[in-house]
Amino acid sequence: MTNFIIIMLSAVFINNYVLSRFLGICPFLGVSKKLNQAAGMSIAVIFVMLMATAVTWPIQTFLLDPNNLGYLQTIVFILVIAALVQLVEIILKRYIPSLHKSLGVYLPLITTNCAVLGVTILNIDEGYTFAESMVNSLGSGLGFFLAMVMFAGVRSRLEGADIPKAFQGLPVTLVAASITSLSFLGFSGVIENLFA
Repeated sequence: MTNFIIIMLSAVFINNYVLSRFLGICPFLGVSKKLNQAAGMSIAVIFVMLMATAVTWPIQTFLLDPNNLGYLQTIVFILVIAALVQLVEIILKRYIPSLHKSLGVYLPLITTNCAVLGVTILNIDEGYTFAESMVNSLGSGLGFFLAMVMFAGVRSRLEGADIPKAFQGLPVTLVAASITSLSFLGFSGVIENLFA
């Protein structure tokens, strides 16, 4: 049980895919302008991460590895993720059209979100069991959610700030993202020491 807690907390805080591993930066910078869009995108990413792990782990373990087809891993995983994103898009379009419209072009970009692909591949590379992979995927998704919501709050504060003309727009966004990322470096070593 402690192993699952360590995996979960590490995925959320220490190995945060956006703020520590720098994966999934496109939606992080693109959809974090408004809190509701950031939360909606994050929930969609959590769903896709969990479903992608639930599908790719057995494919890797029971199909690719036994047949020496490991070299097809990236292609197969991308196809699975693309199919799952299409499923999410269909569900959102049918049941939550306002969120589907507000996410716009960023929803199909989950297909190319390297955080989703990174989670599925790193679950295999770390040698996680199916249960550990699912916990890591949930923690990674929650870490993505935390990063998105936190940065949406930072960006909302930037809108009212007196920013020099040279830093307005993308430059101040990148500076704020780097400072937000630095805040997560403080968690390094904390989780492991709690359960030592």
